[in-house]
Amino acid sequence: MDQPRDRLQAERRQTLARLADLTDDFDAVVAASRDTNADDEHDPEGATIAFERSQVHALVRQAREHLVEIDAALERVSAGTYGTCEDCGQPIGAGRLEARPVARTCISCAGKPRERLR
Repeated sequence: MDQPRDRLQAERRQTLARLADLTDDFDAVVAASRDTNADDEHDPEGATIAFERSQVHALVRQAREHLVEIDAALERVSAGTYGTCEDCGQPIGAGRLEARPVARTCISCAGKPRERLR
């Protein structure tokens, strides 16, 4: 049994299910906004719907980004590099991988300041 792969695939299934639910929620909020006054500035409900739409959209984006991270971790499993820090090359602790299976760095390197991209 390939535990890292199995765990990542289970997390991928859960994330896909969450994404489907969030997409349904987003569609429901958009549909609800069609039935209300489109004047967010003067309609108290309009501001609430716009906020809900923004919140659900952010959650959808996070779920999609997490899927990308999971797929990258699965590629590292296939390449034999899963669990190895991408910065220092040392093993990533089991506790860190338990808490964050998509981790690319060990806890020491994760705490270091990164150069800002320009």
